[in-house]
Amino acid sequence: MSTRTLVSPAALARPRGKAVYWTVFTTVVLLFALAFLFPVYWMVTGAMKSPDEVTRTPPTLLPEHWHLGAYADAWELMRLPQHLGNTVVQAAGAWAFQLVFCTAAAYALSRLRPVFGKVILGGILATLMVPAQALVVPKYLTVADLPLIHVSLLNDPLAVWLPAVANAFNLYLLKRFFDQLPRDVLEAAQIDGAGKLRILTSIVLPMSRPVLGVVSIFALVGVWQDFLWPLMVFPDTAKQPISVALVQLSQNIQLTVLIAAMVIASIPMVVLFLVFQRHIIAGISAGGIKG
Repeated sequence: MSTRTLVSPAALARPRGKAVYWTVFTTVVLLFALAFLFPVYWMVTGAMKSPDEVTRTPPTLLPEHWHLGAYADAWELMRLPQHLGNTVVQAAGAWAFQLVFCTAAAYALSRLRPVFGKVILGGILATLMVPAQALVVPKYLTVADLPLIHVSLLNDPLAVWLPAVANAFNLYLLKRFFDQLPRDVLEAAQIDGAGKLRILTSIVLPMSRPVLGVVSIFALVGVWQDFLWPLMVFPDTAKQPISVALVQLSQNIQLTVLIAAMVIASIPMVVLFLVFQRHIIAGISAGGIKG
């Protein structure tokens, strides 16, 4: 059966149809690229303008005089190395905790099939229906005074790491991927004498690199861009991540310096995406492949 397309193959075979198709296609791609990249360009060049020029109306597309000093001022005045270090610690810990515990829980629900496993999974997925803002107060009260041991985790990275583990979306994503792994491979390993833990570490995890890459990106980006929760659990300014510090330290800072700080803060996530772009695309498409 032939596949129905927006433009027929016969129309594309004609020179006029081919020219129209590529013209429309190129125009749409350029418009989408402009819509996504222009704000980034405006932010990068805005930090290179003078304070008067950046607030001028109408705005200038290119800086009249290129000033790079705003980036150096942002690095020193806003203590970016310290706050970027805090963000890296919080994001790395949340990533490690999610990767270990969400993977273990997803593997148990997918392959070990515990009693009432479907009920447990349904309860976990039901938390996705609850707005995140409704859980802020209960989470804060729990972190401020842990039940039974009565220890406060305020100003402690554990206040970010532990709540990040309860990520129902990543757990479900991992479980769906584990469900689609070839059963023959797992049964062959079990016949050879491999235990459940050995199957997980030696077979399941190496085959799950695409989805683990996607979960890693979600975990890192989720912590890196979070604002409300770190603001509540880190009252000490010296321990706040970059997302909170940019707001807390922006009162007496020039606008160009603040824009430069935002550019620097966004660089790690852009680099992370560019490096792991292939793994992200592979992980997204892996969910539709049947084992």
